[in-house]
Amino acid sequence: MKEQTQGAPAPAPAPAPAPVAKVTNNRIFAIKTTSKQERTVADSIKKAIESKATDINVTAVIVPNELQGYVLIETPEKLNRIEQLVEKIPHARAVVRKGKDEGEKSSMMLAEVAHFLVPKPVVSGIEDGTIVELIAGPFKGEKAVVKRVDTAKEEITVELYESVVPIPITVRGDHVRVVEKFSDR
Repeated sequence: MKEQTQGAPAPAPAPAPAPVAKVTNNRIFAIKTTSKQERTVADSIKKAIESKATDINVTAVIVPNELQGYVLIETPEKLNRIEQLVEKIPHARAVVRKGKDEGEKSSMMLAEVAHFLVPKPVVSGIEDGTIVELIAGPFKGEKAVVKRVDTAKEEITVELYESVVPIPITVRGDHVRVVEKFSDR
């Protein structure tokens, strides 16, 4: 029987192994869709995967607002398998190819689509002096001039364009539509 001395510390447990980053060979493909049907195509892809209607593996589906008419999918599958998926999905037209006979080089790298993954502030592009139309709230349909932009709160302060008495109104950035930019005048 071993005796442990009073002053000696107990041996430290071995450190846990560091998590190993899983290396995947995922590709990103752009799928051309019918105009205004991007969300429908993405939902159909999700439904086909979940209901096991297809055995094609899809890791992610991205529907960027800035890229109208296209849906991006991340998958480890090859181009011909994605073309099979497109045939089954309504409103999906074709897989975009980079060149005439590029084949597997038609997939994109993550760096090429990374800017779609970062949300942009609602008030980006709006500056003092811009003429906007209010699209929500009690002044819906009124035109106004931007007096101040608060990017942290994503709010803008406007004054109604044809008002006799200028009253500053603070509204959310997504409650306005830009009519004329200050730099355009």
